[in-house]
This record gives sequence, C-alpha cells and structure tokens, in this order.
Amino acid sequence: MKNLENITKLLINVDMVNGFVKSGAMADNYIEHIIPEHIILMKKINVEGIIAIVKDTHKEECREFKRYPNHCIEGTKEADLVNELKDFEEDALIYEKNSTSTIYAKSFLEDINKMKNLKEVIIIGCCTDICIINLAIPLQNYFDEKNLDIKITVPKNAVETYDAPNHNREEYNEIAFKLMKQAGINLIENY
Repeated sequence: MKNLENITKLLINVDMVNGFVKSGAMADNYIEHIIPEHIILMKKINVEGIIAIVKDTHKEECREFKRYPNHCIEGTKEADLVNELKDFEEDALIYEKNSTSTIYAKSFLEDINKMKNLKEVIIIGCCTDICIINLAIPLQNYFDEKNLDIKITVPKNAVETYDAPNHNREEYNEIAFKLMKQAGINLIENY
C-alpha cells in the first residue's frame, strides 16, 4: 500500500457493484458502458496516485430500504465489485458504505486527512444523482470547512445513473451536473 501522506491524486470509484450494474432490483445494465473508461482511468491513476473503491454494502435491516428496494446486501454477489474492475481491488483503498454517501464510510475521512499532499480527487461511478453527488458535494463542503485547496473533478463520461419509471436517466444526470457545478465541482467531459 502506498504511503497516504505522499498521495497527490485520488481516484474514487463509487458503487460499480453488481447490484447497480449487472443484476438486482437497482441494476441497470446501461451503466456498463462506462466500465471501459473506468479501466483506463484506474490504470492511469494507479500509477500517478491511489485508487479508492467504494461498495454499497447494506445490512438486511438497512434504513435506506424504506426509500429504495433492497439491494447490495452484505455477503451477496450484488455487493461485489463488477468482475471487469476486480483486478484493481488488491492495491486500492476499499470502503463499504451503508448509505448514499461515502463520507460516512468507516475510515474514509480519516484516510483523506492522512493525505497531507492531496491536490485532486477524481470521482467516477454510479449513480450520478445519488451516490456521486452525495460524495462530491459533502466532500467539497468538507474541504471548504477545513480550508483545503483540493480540486474535485467529475468526468461526465465516467459517471452514470439508471433509467426507471419516474427516473429519467438524462434528466437526473443533468440535474446532478448542475448542482455539482454550482457547488464548485470541476465537471469535465473526460479525463
């Protein structure tokens, strides 16, 4: 594992688990189209910085299930990273979360605080309007609170959300992009 104090660039891959990408109540196979871009970025950043992998991992009695169908239950295949990205797990920081925000995942902020030379955080994954925005904006707020000059970048070609009745993919992606831009997140077409 790399020395966190020396890290200048952090790539956070959020929720590219089977339960959102392959199968299950919250899965949308369309999200698979961003996997090739993830592989490119993860290879690049693994050389320049460090990768963090975030996995939605819920207990069966998770409070979130009052708003969303049961998904990504701990110990099930749904909570596993998609096969295409598994090779990156060995060298990555791994965080399991029980909410829509990585900020509250065990040791996430502790590790961020150890990165004394951090200059940029790149966030990729799914779902743009739920877990991506609920990491990007609170992390921006955290950096503001601590007066840290760390840029947060979200490449649009490496994030995606699902399509469902009453949840139009394009509309919800655009809403999330607008809110993140307003919060000071660096949105780019590709990295």
